Amino acid sequence: MFGLSACDDIDDFTTSPNNLLTFSTDTVRIDTVFSTVPSSTRDFWVSNRSGKGLRCTSVRLEGGNQNGFRVNVDGVYLSPEQGYKANYIEVRNNDSIRVFVEVTTAVNHGDAPKELNDRLVFALESGVEQKVVLNAWSWDADFARNKTITTDYTITAGKPLVVYGPLTVEEGATLTIAPGATLFFHDGAGIDVKGRLVCKGTAEQPVTLRGDRLDYMFDYLPYDRMSGLWYGVHFMEKSYDNRMEFTDLHSAFNGVRVDSSDVARQTLTIANSTIHNCQGHALYVENSKVTVENSQLTNALNNCLGVEGGDVLVNNCTLAQFYPFDSNRASALNFSALKHPLQQFVCRNTLITGYSADEMMGGKPVKDATSEDAAEPNAFNYQFENCVIRTPEVTKEEEKPHFVNVVFEEKENADSVCTNHFKKVDGDKQDYDFRLAKTSVAIDRADPATATKTDRNAMPRDERPDVGAYEFKEEKTEEPNPQE
Repeated sequence: MFGLSACDDIDDFTTSPNNLLTFSTDTVRIDTVFSTVPSSTRDFWVSNRSGKGLRCTSVRLEGGNQNGFRVNVDGVYLSPEQGYKANYIEVRNNDSIRVFVEVTTAVNHGDAPKELNDRLVFALESGVEQKVVLNAWSWDADFARNKTITTDYTITAGKPLVVYGPLTVEEGATLTIAPGATLFFHDGAGIDVKGRLVCKGTAEQPVTLRGDRLDYMFDYLPYDRMSGLWYGVHFMEKSYDNRMEFTDLHSAFNGVRVDSSDVARQTLTIANSTIHNCQGHALYVENSKVTVENSQLTNALNNCLGVEGGDVLVNNCTLAQFYPFDSNRASALNFSALKHPLQQFVCRNTLITGYSADEMMGGKPVKDATSEDAAEPNAFNYQFENCVIRTPEVTKEEEKPHFVNVVFEEKENADSVCTNHFKKVDGDKQDYDFRLAKTSVAIDRADPATATKTDRNAMPRDERPDVGAYEFKEEKTEEPNPQE
């Protein structure tokens, strides 16, 4: 912490009670912090516009250190040795000093966050005391540091779990995350799955996997809306029969990465889940068998869904690429067979859209015509049925059978403006609601025979189901009371 030195002009100092300090805020809010974990630093300015110089006989924490606040006033730390106060602080006329505030709270011995308040008291030579409120919320949590799971283990709801370093599930072990559980991952932390992971969320009690920053970057922007706050979930080569259901995973680097494995065995099923706002891929599948259903894969610097070989089924999903932090973002969907055979990639009743004119990329392998001994290219089997895709319409006859009842969004088509699909796309505040708006062409476009019976939020689909993860619901407006 540091302060700005006052100017060198010699001022007349006054002890009049009419001359007062002014503050850039009356309350310093540090939001919610985990108990025993230091907060980020807040600051505010103390200014003197009274016409005369002012001296504080003391600046002190009213509650001492009962609530864990730490304060530095103009470069002077309010230390325990000094009784949590600083003496004889000068603020010259038309000058300012800076104050820095942090907090590390004690354990609360409860599940709910606890509000903490203190006041920073500026005692002027006149006898007047001016006060600034210090406010924070303290939340007890359990902590996992470089934890390895070697036998079956369940993380339950209740206290949040803060994860530092890798949370490793060894081969032969199953980690179950119970309904309502929330895991907060520190920078660089994540889950490495060599065994099995089961996220057993429900519509009423989802599992949440997110970063551990609870504070705000700006007044309107919580850190939780930033990308790359933690590592993500990594399924390794010998990991099978994993399931993520009603899981909200957001603000990771790679949300979920699946390594190459035996394509004859199911590696991962994702259902009724969200993977959002990732600095790498949202979901990347390499040569594995994966099913994704009723799920939202949105906003990634790399692809929202990247598939390299394997056997992948996607049904009633929303793939939307509105990543706000870099204009060089990749596509909503990229599937290829450049490294591994694409045994099948089947995409049904799915909405694929974004800012770009073309949000779908495919990497078809080609035989090396310059070599007589060149191997045949990898299999490249794909099928799109009853989808809405932001990509130019297919014109090659050999490709048309791969696209059945597909609506191709053309950028020039005013009826298919990408943001018109959704209730909210606010890149400035990183605030999104990917439920369908009534202007979306995805409404009533799914195939009743293959569409899911309920949507991402477990709401029933009607007899003419919609493309994407969410079934459109007309929001009811309150009827005016005729008696009023």
